[in-house]
Parts: sequence; structure tokens; C-alpha cells
Amino acid sequence: MTPSGERTDVLIVGGGPVGMAMALDLTYRGIDCVVADAGDGQVRHPKVSTIGPRSMELLRRWGVADAVRDAGWPTDHPLDIAWVTRVGGHEIHRYRRGTARNRPAFAHTPEPDQVCPAHWLNPVLTRAVGVHPEGPLRLLTTVGQVRQARDHVDADLTDHATGRTGTVRARFVVACDGASSPIRRACGIEAPARHRAQVFRNILFRAPELKERLGGRAALLYFLMLSSTVRFPMRSLNGSDLYNLVVGADDDETGGADAMALIRDALALDTPVELLSDSTWHLTHRVADRYRAGRVFLAGDAAHTLAPAGGFGLNTGIGDAADLSWKLAAALDGWAGQGLLDTYETERRPIAVASVEEANVNLQRTLRRTVPPEIHLDGPEGEQARREMAKRLADSGAQREFDAPAIHFGLRYRSPAVIEDPGVPVRTGTPDAGWRPGSEPGYRAAHAWWDATTSTLDLFGRGFVLLCFGGDDGLAGVERAFAERGVPLTVRGGGDEEVAKLYERAFVLVRPDGHVAWRGDKLPCDPVALVDTVRGERAGAGRDGR
Repeated sequence: MTPSGERTDVLIVGGGPVGMAMALDLTYRGIDCVVADAGDGQVRHPKVSTIGPRSMELLRRWGVADAVRDAGWPTDHPLDIAWVTRVGGHEIHRYRRGTARNRPAFAHTPEPDQVCPAHWLNPVLTRAVGVHPEGPLRLLTTVGQVRQARDHVDADLTDHATGRTGTVRARFVVACDGASSPIRRACGIEAPARHRAQVFRNILFRAPELKERLGGRAALLYFLMLSSTVRFPMRSLNGSDLYNLVVGADDDETGGADAMALIRDALALDTPVELLSDSTWHLTHRVADRYRAGRVFLAGDAAHTLAPAGGFGLNTGIGDAADLSWKLAAALDGWAGQGLLDTYETERRPIAVASVEEANVNLQRTLRRTVPPEIHLDGPEGEQARREMAKRLADSGAQREFDAPAIHFGLRYRSPAVIEDPGVPVRTGTPDAGWRPGSEPGYRAAHAWWDATTSTLDLFGRGFVLLCFGGDDGLAGVERAFAERGVPLTVRGGGDEEVAKLYERAFVLVRPDGHVAWRGDKLPCDPVALVDTVRGERAGAGRDGR
């Protein structure tokens, strides 16, 4: 256990994927941290996890993306979404997404989404972070009282494997301790509900012959449409024999029903089934009123919870880690402006609100969809009902839940540390389906191939990066201003004509998290104002780009 008086830069409370992402990014930046997790590292009920493309890009930065892709999901298993009367029964509509092996390359990212449920993801992240004493992760360790002082936080830790207790003194604490977050409550931060809470059951089962029986009808996710009141998803967890069925626990038809009976209702095929577990979970839609209390910050479910529809929950949390980590590192390294840490809430809280609302739209689309009983019939009447339902699904944007690059890449930061384009109208709402990221300030900078094997995204991460597609007039002054403030800056010239066209301006300044801080066709004549703005020292300076 930790000896009394141990010191670290950042104490992370909670070793789930978001806490591990914080640890990975802090370690990447050379920042010391301790991760305290109450669990033993085992995942006993695998959770559904599709790692979104933006999260995969961050895992690429941390050197973990390949391990996630190799964790176990078969590269030849369909990633399709199928709306069916029953699995193996009538298929109403299918959104074809190919397989991990044969789907076309994505124009907007080098790292498309990846299926990696929690029982695979957690071991990958654990190995990458490292378990104490080789790494910062401390299992079976809980955090008790947290006491803030002017320049540090003291936290009481208990190692439940040995019963030993100790104190860790950290410069900052990041609470990744879940939806009920004791740290958040101790800080007096409310997280009011934004929509009605619901209770669901996760029914985990093994069906070793189902994939083979389905053949070409296999899918990643099956939306079961048994009736207008019984509509729920069944998902392949490992691309082989493990499945998860979600049903409403507060629904009259499914809440108290026998788990095996529900599985049999879902399957039209007579195939062996082994029930593994049946657990309940509460769906809440919450966003914390504040993301910061002094030296304590909230991330992941401690800051927001949302419906799984669309897969935004985990990915929103990993985005929190990427935004907060570089700002903590800047503060610890001494070059952060006095307002930089406050921009974490300014930037990330609106993203959580938008994600909560988008996920709820996806959820309500499913819950409000009426299902005519005729779709179960075998004859012409049934065929007609299924054609009509397929059209309704397509027209209602049902596939948006599974194909939303504008949601993953089109979320924009607005804060005093981002310098908006002079004379360019600020984009409002969600970008349209044909939108592709470019270099608009606040957005994640676009992916393009800098050379045969290097994405532009691979250029970003350690510090600020100034991409130069024009001349170098004034460049020495910018480099000097950054150096005098101790702010890390790398200048990158080059890139072909297509990259320059995509980035739209002669100069684009990208932050350590990969979001654009400023762009212009001329370098500022007051580079000190530029650097002070993007490091969070002054609000609004240099907005004219000159």
C-alpha cells in the first residue's frame, strides 16, 4: 500500500476506461499519476463497447489502437445492423457496414470504430497502463476522504488486499468514479436528470451454434421488433458465441419474465443456449452542473451519463480525458495561463449536453416506433408490412445511430483559448452528412495523409503544432513568443496540395489534443497575444488574426 505522505502529480479515482485513458495521456506527457480502483481488474459481465473513431484515434496516439483491434473481434464478422422480427426470422431492414477486413477506407479518419467489449478492453488498457508497482494502477484500492489545500489535495487510500491505509498528496484529483461519484457528491456538485430514468436488464448468454445457423444473416446488432411494446437489441459480443440481450426491466411484458423465455422469444431458431447472467442497470441522462471544484475535476460518468444508443457514453468520457490531460500537464509544467484549466468545463460540458440529447433522440426513435403485428406473417400481407416498415426505418434515419461522423468529429469547442475565424460565420447545429472536418477553430483538425504512412493526426499530441502551407514571414517571432512563455511548439512545413486545400489556410495552429486553436493566411503581428490566448492567459486577444 502507499506509504503515508506519498506524492504524485495527479490522483485518478477510478480505473475504468476513462480513468485509464487519463493515465495513458498523462504518462504520454511525462506526468506522474496514481490510479486507485476499487475493483480487482476482472470484468464478470461483459459490457457492450464499440470504441468510436475519435477514441480510436486517441488510442493510436497512446500506442494502444492495434492491441484493441487485435483483442479478439473476428475480422470477417459482419458489422451490419439488422432489424428483424426475431433473430433467424424475418429480416425487415439491414444497414450493411461490411467487416473489419473489407469495409472501405474512411476518408475522415485513419482509425475507424472497433468492436471491443469491456472484458477485452479492460485487460488491454490495464497492460498499457501497468499495475502497481510496475505502473500507476492500484487495484482493490479505495479513496476515502479528500482534503483540498491551496496548492495540493490530500486523499486517504485503503488497500483492501492488505488492509493497509495511507495518504497520497496530489497536485490535482480527477474523479472517474462512476455515475454515483462519491467525489462529486463530496464536492457538492449536482447532476440533475435531463430525461426520465429507466431500468433495463442485460441478459448474457452463450449460443455456440447460432452464428453458423445464421450464415449470411449474421449481424453485429439485431433490433428485435416483436411488438410495439417489446422492442430491444440483441448484440454479438465476441463475434462467435457470446450474446447480450437488453430488455426493459420496468416493462410489464419483460420486467419479470424468465430470462430463458425472453431469449427463446428473441430466437427463431432452435439452437442450444446457456444463460450466463441476468442483471439490471439504470439508464439516466445527467450532466454535472460543474466539472471542477478547486483542484478536483470530474470526467466520464462522474460528469455525465447518457443512453447507450449511438455509443457516445464511453467515447465522450475518453474525450474528457484527452481535453483535461494536456491542460493539467500544462499547469504542472508551468506554462498554462491562469484560465486554461477552467476551459475544460467550458469546452467539454456542452459536448456532454449535446451527446445526451443525441443519444436520447436515438433512444426515443426506437421506443416510439410502432410495430404492426402483420410483419410476423409469412404470406404477401406480411411481406408488404415488412416493406413498409423498412421504408419507415430508412426514412426515419435509423442508421444515423450507427453512422454519425458529424457527431464524432463535428463537435466544436468554444472557449477563451480558441480564436475564432474573423469574418467567418460560426457554424451552428450539427454538420450535414456530407461534411468533412477541415481546420475550423475549435474542431478536431482534419485527417489527411501527410505521407504514405503518416496521418496529419500523427503530427499532433506533444505540444502545439503550427502547420505552414505558405511562406515563413513572421515565423521567427511566433516561435520566439512560444519559447519565451515555455509553451512547446513544433513547426511543420510541407504537405501536398490536397492537404493544403483541406486545411484551407496558410497557417493552422493545432493544440496538443488535436483541436484547432487558430488559423489564418498571415501570421499574427502580435504573436504574444496569440500564445497567451491559446494557453489560456487572456480571453479574446488576437481574434482579428493579425
